[in-house]
Amino acid sequence: MAGFRCLPIESATVERFRRTGTDDRGNTVLVMQREAGPCRNCLRDAVAGEPLLLGAYDLPAPRGIYWTPSPVFVHAHDCPRFTQADTIAPIIRGRLVSVRSYDAAGMCLYDLGEVCDGDDVETPLFRALADKRAQTVNIHTARPGCLLCRVERA
Repeated sequence: MAGFRCLPIESATVERFRRTGTDDRGNTVLVMQREAGPCRNCLRDAVAGEPLLLGAYDLPAPRGIYWTPSPVFVHAHDCPRFTQADTIAPIIRGRLVSVRSYDAAGMCLYDLGEVCDGDDVETPLFRALADKRAQTVNIHTARPGCLLCRVERA
């Protein structure tokens, strides 16, 4: 399916995490060096030794009953924002993911939800994007449930 974009978190949020050390919930952003972690700006995994910032992120959608903040990692240093169209973000591949869809009222579309290996995400993702009811499609890690990226129709 052509005509989609995997979206990083907002640039202003990434810059605020880096500049002020404060997340969306008013917490102090944690600086961590891990073996790997998925950056929500460049949408790739960090490599061993790259410092990451960990903070709470207020998802822009859905709002309402199903809204929830999510812990997210971003590189502590500048990294190129993911902008490729019609490309599955690298942080989705190689991990267990949950595709979650919501209607215009922010209600979860349970029949479109699916947990799958990120290497097999095209089928549930494209099914969700093809469904006119789906206004918001988010991809999360399936085990901890953290947002990886939002996906929109281009």
